[in-house]
Order: sequence, then C-alpha cells, then structure tokens
Amino acid sequence: MSHQNTIKPYIPSLLSWYEQNRRSFPFRENPTPYMTWISEIMLQQTRMEAVLPHYTQFMKTFPTIQDLASAPEALLLKTWEGLGYYSRARNLQKAAKIVVEKYHGVTAEGLVESALDKVRIIEELVIRHVP
Repeated sequence: MSHQNTIKPYIPSLLSWYEQNRRSFPFRENPTPYMTWISEIMLQQTRMEAVLPHYTQFMKTFPTIQDLASAPEALLLKTWEGLGYYSRARNLQKAAKIVVEKYHGVTAEGLVESALDKVRIIEELVIRHVP
C-alpha cells in the first residue's frame, strides 16, 4: 500500500479536527513569511506559552525584516530576553541582514509568499485528488 493510500482516509478527519480545535496565535492571523519565520525560530525548544508575549513584543519592536537587520544587537538581545538560546537571535539577525543586503533592501517575502502559494495549491490538489 502506498504512503498516499495509507494517509488519505485520515485527511478529512484531521482537517475537521483542526478546524474545531485549532488555537489562535498572532502569527496565524494574516501571516506573512517574516512572521512565520520569527515564530518558527522562537518556538524551537521553547513552549508556546513562553513565546507568545515575546513574539508580540518582538513584532512591535521589529515589524519588518529591515528593522531586524538594522537593529542594534543590544536591543535585539534585550527584546529576546527570556527566550534563552541567544545564538538564535544573533543568527536570526545575521540571516535578516543577508536577505536585506542580497535583495538590496527589498525582502524576499514576495518570492517566499509566491512559493508558499504554490505549495498551498499543490497541497489542496493532493488532498482533494489523491487516488
């Protein structure tokens, strides 16, 4: 039996369960690739309850990737305080600088969003039409 055939019977139940039980998080409401990226990095080895207040403050302090890239390290680390693993914050800023510099101050969010849209379309097609 193929992997797709094994999973297919569970897809409607899983989607239904998710719709009934999903929790609301700020990075799920009108998400951007930047918001998702920040939440994913923050949630590495950290509980959701610990991340949420920090995420909200982080997004207020650094609402764009350009703001993150140009921030003084002291402000970045102060904003990250309480999440631990400070190398994550430093590496996040290094990556933000690369994205901003490589794209001449324009984020790659449009490229990422376009790719995510394509993935969502493919997922929907697979979910609805897997034999």
